[in-house]
Amino acid sequence: MLIYNSLTEKKEILKKPFFRKLKLFVCGPTVYDSPHIGNLRTFMSFDIIVRYLRSRGFKVFYLQNITDVDDKIIARAEQEKTSWKNISERYEKEFIENNTLLNIGMVDRYARATDHIPAIISQVTTLIKKGYAYRIDGDGWYFDLSKFPDYGKLAHRTIAQAEDGVSRIDTSRNKKNTGDFCLWKFSSSENKKYEPSWDAPFGSGRPGWHIEDTAITESFFGIQYDIHGGGVDLKFPHHEAEIAQQESASGKKPFVKLWMHVGFLQVNGQKMSKSLGNFVTVHDILSKLSPDEFRLLILQHHYRAAFNFSDDAVSFTKTNFRQIVDFLAQLALVAEKGSGKNEDVLRAEITKFEVSFHKAMEDDFNTPEALAALHTLMNAAYNDLYSLSPRVAQKTREVCISSLKNLGFKDILPAIPEKVSELVAERELSRIHKQFTHADALRNDVRALGYEVEDTPLGPFVRKSIK
Repeated sequence: MLIYNSLTEKKEILKKPFFRKLKLFVCGPTVYDSPHIGNLRTFMSFDIIVRYLRSRGFKVFYLQNITDVDDKIIARAEQEKTSWKNISERYEKEFIENNTLLNIGMVDRYARATDHIPAIISQVTTLIKKGYAYRIDGDGWYFDLSKFPDYGKLAHRTIAQAEDGVSRIDTSRNKKNTGDFCLWKFSSSENKKYEPSWDAPFGSGRPGWHIEDTAITESFFGIQYDIHGGGVDLKFPHHEAEIAQQESASGKKPFVKLWMHVGFLQVNGQKMSKSLGNFVTVHDILSKLSPDEFRLLILQHHYRAAFNFSDDAVSFTKTNFRQIVDFLAQLALVAEKGSGKNEDVLRAEITKFEVSFHKAMEDDFNTPEALAALHTLMNAAYNDLYSLSPRVAQKTREVCISSLKNLGFKDILPAIPEKVSELVAERELSRIHKQFTHADALRNDVRALGYEVEDTPLGPFVRKSIK
């Protein structure tokens, strides 16, 4: 298994750890608003990655944080004149519900930042004692980047370039270096109604953004672990800050062995933004695509590649998904009613597919190549589909279904409603008795229920109509 490591910019071998699970952490949501398609791409990508790893015998502990205290949450609470807790609970619930809708279910543990305040306080205390942090009166505690010369090694940047990656909570006129980031923000007398605060030996307040993740991962994984993932937009400064904090606090390198980053996502060639009116939510997605179709949309692009969401991409995905579902249904028809003898050629193609599929997935999860292997098998089968032997048709179907389910597809075998099946059976009798006018009327009845009938050498083939 080869995985591209963002830190070394090389593909590296991932080995199964002896006597323990692989430790994977992925940056989760800041729960102040509805998740958008960029968030969803990251979470879906790692759902697919973990599913495949587990299908190949890797034991994985998949941890994801939930940032439920943050300046964005506080700003939203003040805007709505409600508590920060109401905001974070509302959008955390929506996040979990969306994951359920999209069959994103591989996370073993979600960890809220507010459930790990003691660990955060402990880590800040360590950084203060070791001299990596300094206090700004009336503001908070900041990490001193001049004390960590390795800063920028992940994004391959320098401390002098740090100012373009500073989040709002990190702004202060009194910082020693422009890129220094906040570890702990003192309580504000102006925002007490909306801003949470916890007592700490170094002053009451709340955690900075970056310290939440390292405190959580140290609580679960210790000071070093296997894989850290997230969107490429988090590489700098968030992940750089995590490295600086944890390696400074522990004195151990590397903090993480492998870093994985999911590529940027645009909408119609533009950066997604509410002001541009192209902010795509789960509700928007599910009005265009089924959960499985959305998964296919993600799979059609390598997780590290840039990705443009557009109506053309949606249309292509729907057609592609329809082809796969139809293929599996047609194989079922051949397996049930076929009498052909053709076995040898497709048996070789099945073996070729399995080799090509796993070769692609084991090369940094190259899902477009894995899907290409599936389409190569489909094309080979379609050359003489209805003369296949039932046995080889069933084998082909089983291999395809197994591979697709390992990628997280859930509804690739849609059931035909009983009413539709009854109408199709009645239509077939009408055709046998040459009652073609009645058969055409029954076809229209089937179409009115959202299904189509195609006549094949083995009898009627029924599929759902494309909207």
